[in-house]
Amino acid sequence: MSLPDPVFPPLLAGHPVKAAERAFETAVDGVISGRFGAADFVWARDAARDAERLDCALVLEPDVDRVRSAEMVFVAMVAFGDSFGAIAPPEVGLTYRWPMTLCVNGARAGRVRAAISANDDDDGHPDWMVVGLSLDIRRSDRGGEPGQLPDVTDLAEEGCGELTRTELLESYSRHLLTWIHTWQTEGFRPVHDLLVFRAEGYRDPVTIEHAGKTREGRFIGLDDHGNLILETAAGTDMLDVQAAIETIGGDTTTV
Repeated sequence: MSLPDPVFPPLLAGHPVKAAERAFETAVDGVISGRFGAADFVWARDAARDAERLDCALVLEPDVDRVRSAEMVFVAMVAFGDSFGAIAPPEVGLTYRWPMTLCVNGARAGRVRAAISANDDDDGHPDWMVVGLSLDIRRSDRGGEPGQLPDVTDLAEEGCGELTRTELLESYSRHLLTWIHTWQTEGFRPVHDLLVFRAEGYRDPVTIEHAGKTREGRFIGLDDHGNLILETAAGTDMLDVQAAIETIGGDTTTV
């Protein structure tokens, strides 16, 4: 199925790539090589895959430190939640599984990824950051009957497979700019409050894979930057979202 290209808000510069190239990796390579800069928005376009997946990434040049830059992960998640709610059937719910998983009706359907430069400018701000987002519209490898993998889903399985890559991209890009503006003018609190409202497992026992370890405890809240506060038998731990962001610079890449 061939779809029309999305129309983005004037503040964003759209850059289509073939889906096989992956938008996030293309954006990271592009900013490292100097081809991309702030407000470049890379999105995947491939006629054979248009109906199957949303895949995009925004390049940023932060004017805040690393702790505040990491908040952009949650800005993207909240923006997508609002954008999806604006065009999806009302009975379809989108929630967040900390730190970067997007769930539809309680099952994994997509995720956010983020990469940040290892280098800072003279003001202590990272040279660049890339925040990517992907979501399955219709998985080609689904196999079997709906519900056989209860923790994995796609939009088609949840009754909204008529949403297209173009519709999702246009809605997300508009809401993303709105939420970035809100974050810049009002701080992280509005993002935090909506993040908690849609967070899976809030105030319940959870199991979280974080920084290469499995952590178990009760999810009791998020701090002022979106880091998860976990109550365990040994006390209270804070799981830092920065550990889930890829740091890229020189010869070193860490996740």
